[in-house]
Amino acid sequence: MAPTTKAPPMIDYTVVSAHRDLLGEVPIWCERTASLWWIDVLRSALHHLDTATGQITTATTQGGRIGSIALREQGGLLVANSEGIDFFDPGTGTQQPFAGYGRLGPAQRFNDGRVDRQGRFWVGSMHEEFLPQGTLFRVDTDGTITAIFGDIIVPNGIAFSPDSRTLYFADTRRFSMWSFDFDAATGMISNRTAFSDTKGKPGRPDGSAVDSEGFIWNAEYAGGQIVRYAPNGRIDRTIDLPMSHPTSLCFGGPDLQTLFITSGSYTLSPDALAAEPLAGAVIAIHAGVKGLPEPRFGG
Repeated sequence: MAPTTKAPPMIDYTVVSAHRDLLGEVPIWCERTASLWWIDVLRSALHHLDTATGQITTATTQGGRIGSIALREQGGLLVANSEGIDFFDPGTGTQQPFAGYGRLGPAQRFNDGRVDRQGRFWVGSMHEEFLPQGTLFRVDTDGTITAIFGDIIVPNGIAFSPDSRTLYFADTRRFSMWSFDFDAATGMISNRTAFSDTKGKPGRPDGSAVDSEGFIWNAEYAGGQIVRYAPNGRIDRTIDLPMSHPTSLCFGGPDLQTLFITSGSYTLSPDALAAEPLAGAVIAIHAGVKGLPEPRFGG
């Protein structure tokens, strides 16, 4: 009789939002308001969860597909979309171009973005037809936009080590993650080094978050799991999820030990959607380790 294998147990989770996002992305925890923000890229939707009331509200943003958001030190959000980078005021629903507003080329849009601890916004662009024409940009607080490097298919996984000496970056369509030496004072990177890859596996590296111990948590799109990496790239552990296409994650909650995970549903067939009721949902798990506060854009 052939030996049988037992699938690893799935971690306990809580459903934060059962709404079926087409491409839920970039969850951000706001400590000031104890609330969670995330987006649906393909619907240009901006979701907000007030944890005090449990109420979820949704706003529709302008400027085409929304790729990422960031908290602002002055209040409100920074929004990166198909047309450029805007300020968004959740209180009034108004949206206005940022001082460093820059339009991308045809069929391009901004995708994943993250603020460093010096208040600068790092964001990647991509071509909608997955051509290697994307670029990683640094957006300074005065509105200056600097191109850092190109030849990117789908930029993702932007994250910074706790000591601000390392930048992590993933290209989802290349199945690869890299680390860079990061000069926090100048905002420049160097010494691109292979960090991990998922070639030959179903999962692709998507959004990332770094915990207080300096380990990197990455959502594996189409892999149905998240992976915790040590700073040297060693896999520390994997966690199976109730959705096949997790997209990104962030630490939040009162003790920053809750991991909020977004997901997508648009690539699934009708049969797969029926079999996967949490595709496109947001869930939360207990990470067992504390995260780091989300930096705010200083402009």
